Amino acid sequence: MDSIRVQGLAPLQGKVKIQGSKNAALPILAASLLIEGQVLLENVPKISDVYGMIHILEELGCLVRWERELLRIDSREARLCSISKELAKSMRSSIFLLGPMLSRFHKVALEYPGGCVIGKRPIDLHLETLQRMGVQFIDENGQLSASAKELSPASLELPFPSVGATENVIMAAVKTEGQTNLRGAAKEPEVQALCRFLNACGASIQGIGSDSLRIQGVNCLHGAKFRIPADRIVAGTYLLAGFTCGGSIFLEDAPVNHMEAVCAVAQKMGAGLTVSENGIYAQFPERAGELPFLRTDTYPGFPTDLQSVLLAVRCTGKGKTLVQENIFENRFRIMEELKKMGACFHVVNEREVEVKGMPRLSGAEMEARELRGGAALVVAALGAKGESRISGRRFIDRGYENICRDLRELGARIVSE
Repeated sequence: MDSIRVQGLAPLQGKVKIQGSKNAALPILAASLLIEGQVLLENVPKISDVYGMIHILEELGCLVRWERELLRIDSREARLCSISKELAKSMRSSIFLLGPMLSRFHKVALEYPGGCVIGKRPIDLHLETLQRMGVQFIDENGQLSASAKELSPASLELPFPSVGATENVIMAAVKTEGQTNLRGAAKEPEVQALCRFLNACGASIQGIGSDSLRIQGVNCLHGAKFRIPADRIVAGTYLLAGFTCGGSIFLEDAPVNHMEAVCAVAQKMGAGLTVSENGIYAQFPERAGELPFLRTDTYPGFPTDLQSVLLAVRCTGKGKTLVQENIFENRFRIMEELKKMGACFHVVNEREVEVKGMPRLSGAEMEARELRGGAALVVAALGAKGESRISGRRFIDRGYENICRDLRELGARIVSE
């Protein structure tokens, strides 16, 4: 079962509960290697990337088990070993293990991380900042080896607010004697969640939510219970999906405080939004209103992870939209698939695409090649005339617990095959 079949033009109605955040859960799982005690995590999304990280932790000797909706992790018996090539290459998030493994074992060897094909996504910033903390790297036949007799505190500045590099520095520094200062840090909610988790375990991280972090190393970190926040990208996906077929929905537990840019765009396109601490209630027009320009940016800007979904929505929106992608250069790969449905694009350059809204798309056979683009194809199919079939569901499963179940709860005619 690796495909999704959608019968379009069913208005969305009802409510759906938003799952835990993929991008918060993965670094927190990696950080559990630093904890001298048991970690209890609530609201962990049951997605393939999380299962992959759990398998890596188990390879390293951690005890991990689900207790209904609670995930218990005990890393006290973890040992140094090579991470299997298959697991490392299958998921980008294996890079999060650099910081905690260097902190705990002082060395690590892993294959260059894999994941979605959405751009170059170099790990140079990870390596450069960790080198400043005393880490030596060796690249041999596609395998990355890193070692440090002792990590050293440092004053660091990132030239670009990389989420992954910020998180690796945090995890490397929390148990390093002395104070590490990081300027130019990413401010994403998922970085904030990692900091809050580590502080709950006894870390000393100041400046959370700003671009300047001060990390005072501590001798040990104790176990704690922590709740993974709701996934703002999943919530944004379902919010934007309403524009393709109309209706009204309630997104239960949507993290409204971290969705300002997405909500602002939705309102510009004509959605009526009512936000509360319990979620977002949205009413949609028959057709998305005009949106002349959209650019992706680091938080709190419009997230790159929702650019593909927005592109799918604009295929049937009023007027033309110039979409500028400022994070990943291959986020426009889904254009060829959307063209099969009748979408109209004009490529300005590798970072800019103009999409002309058509009255209606038609169902088609399409292929998902990466996570967010795959979700965008599903969103486009919801508003297309006739039936669509999207293969490559395994990519979508990396970030969505069950996109078919969730959309069915909202009235969509969608099944897995």
